[in-house]
Formats: sequence, C-alpha cells, structure tokens
Amino acid sequence: MRRSAPLPPAVHSHVGWKAYWQARFARVFDLRPPNGERWVIVDVESSGLNPNKDRLLSIAACAVRFDVQGKPVVAMSDSFEVVIRQPENPQQAVDKNNILIHGIGLGAQRTGVHAQEALLAFLEYVGNSPLLAFHSWFDEILINRALKKELGRLTHKHWLDLEHLAAVLHQENHQLPLDIWMQRYDITCQARHQAAADVLATAQLFLKLWPLLVRRKARDWKSLKRIAAALVTLPGRRGY
Repeated sequence: MRRSAPLPPAVHSHVGWKAYWQARFARVFDLRPPNGERWVIVDVESSGLNPNKDRLLSIAACAVRFDVQGKPVVAMSDSFEVVIRQPENPQQAVDKNNILIHGIGLGAQRTGVHAQEALLAFLEYVGNSPLLAFHSWFDEILINRALKKELGRLTHKHWLDLEHLAAVLHQENHQLPLDIWMQRYDITCQARHQAAADVLATAQLFLKLWPLLVRRKARDWKSLKRIAAALVTLPGRRGY
C-alpha cells in the first residue's frame, strides 16, 4: 500500500494547517494585488478558434508603464514572445489555412520552447502586472488551459477586455473587431494576426483610449475595471 508523504510538522497545529493550505492554494491561484505601475498587453495565437479545445501556439506581450505625469507609455524594451513546441501527432490534422493566418509553420511549431519552460517564463514576465487583451476571454482561457495542464495552476485574476473598454467609452452597441477600432484611430499593423504585431496594435489602441479614460478620472486598474463592467448597460450588449 502506498503511503502518503508526511505532513510538515507545523501542519499539526491549527495555525499550521491554515498556513499549509494557504501555501497550496497560492500555488494554484495567484491572489497578489495588481501592479499599479506596470500593465501588460497580451495576445496569443492558437491552432483554431475554439479556446476550449484548440492548442496554444504562441504568446506575445509588451509592458505599459506610467511616466511621472501618470501617462501610459509602451515599453518596447520590456516585451515577451515565445512559440510553444507542439507535440508530434501523426493523427492530428494540420489546418493549413490556420497556418497561413498566424504564420507559425510546422517547423516553428516543432522547434519551439517546451510548454512548461515557456509558460514559466511567461508567468515570471507578467508577475503581478494586470493583463489587457482584445477579447481577453479568448487569451485567458487558452493560457489558463495550458497552465493548468502543464503546471497545475492559473494566472492571476487581473484581466481586462480592451474591447469592452472601447465599447463603453464610445457607447458602441455592437461588438466590433480590432480592425475596425484600428481604422477609427488610424492604427497600422505590419503583420496582422501575428501575436507580436497584434499586441503592439492593441497597445496603441489602449494609448488612444487613455484620454477618454482621463476625462472620466479613471487612472487606476480598479477604475478601468469599473468602466469595462458597464458594458452590460449598453443596448445590445446586455447578454455579456
């Protein structure tokens, strides 16, 4: 019969039990408060459009820092990009049309960084910085699925959907794609649908939205979350 590993000595006290379970919980759920000085824009590429089934192929991110006047600035020197190595599976169908969109060929997929190493590097890069993404639910599901499978944990809870924020600020009742917002603000993208390029376009959109946030006296993470949550008050968006 297999024996369980002995518990740490401190666990045998009430305080010890509490500390023990808090430590185990913290390894799965990151409950640190959001960093107020550094936020991270993130984008992913995947093997398909279903985040609950398809595979995470790559992650790109860049940091936004705040200058002495509280204005956000994209920190180009503080960025992250990784292609995750995909397992060789002869029975797995290859979607060539999908490869044409994101540009990550089979060679790049087979020679990428091992999943555990890539995901640990991403978590270290992010730290407790809040995460912003356009349609963040897609990125969050894909990343957390991979994290749970490879490392048995999740990202922190500080995510914000930039599409929700843009919609509320512009009182836009319809869900618009990133391309439309880019056109509205005259944002160019060198290689659309590639994570590194898309993350810069998303960061530019955030900078364009900042003056509207300042008018609402929203300069911190909590204020942005409150504004984005008002999406449900827009006609046509009440089901979100």
